[in-house]
Amino acid sequence: MDHTRDPCPWVILNDFGGAFSMGAIGGAVWHGVKGFRNSPTGERRIGALTAIKARAPVLGGNFGVWGGLFSTFDCAVKGVRQKEDPYNAIIAGFFTGGALAVRGGVKAARNSAIGCACLLAIIEGVGIGLNRVMASNNMPQNPQLPSESSKVGAPAMSA
Repeated sequence: MDHTRDPCPWVILNDFGGAFSMGAIGGAVWHGVKGFRNSPTGERRIGALTAIKARAPVLGGNFGVWGGLFSTFDCAVKGVRQKEDPYNAIIAGFFTGGALAVRGGVKAARNSAIGCACLLAIIEGVGIGLNRVMASNNMPQNPQLPSESSKVGAPAMSA
């Protein structure tokens, strides 16, 4: 068990807040540009601000719900499996996708669960691949030993 991490309730709240912030900031940029482009020439600044105020909090909320639900399922899966591995994130992604689409029916929940699990599997796979590539760059190397001819006081080799 990893005692350096916070307990699950704090991790869930932290992930929810981080996802909300990321969605709100990204939504402000996205909808700001969109509102600016779709406004008449003289009112572009007002159009951008109006679009940001209307849509950025909604996008932040959607990101926050996804992040909080994913973190909740991730903690639950870790508790049930008693393991820390990439499968936890894939299973949590499956449950998150299904839970968010359950109002659309069984077929929509199934498709969303499978799609979300596949997305998390790709993310986990890329993360593992990058870790392996970066780890090979930081492998410890043996120190370079001096050769016999460069030692101090060694007799010079003559032919």
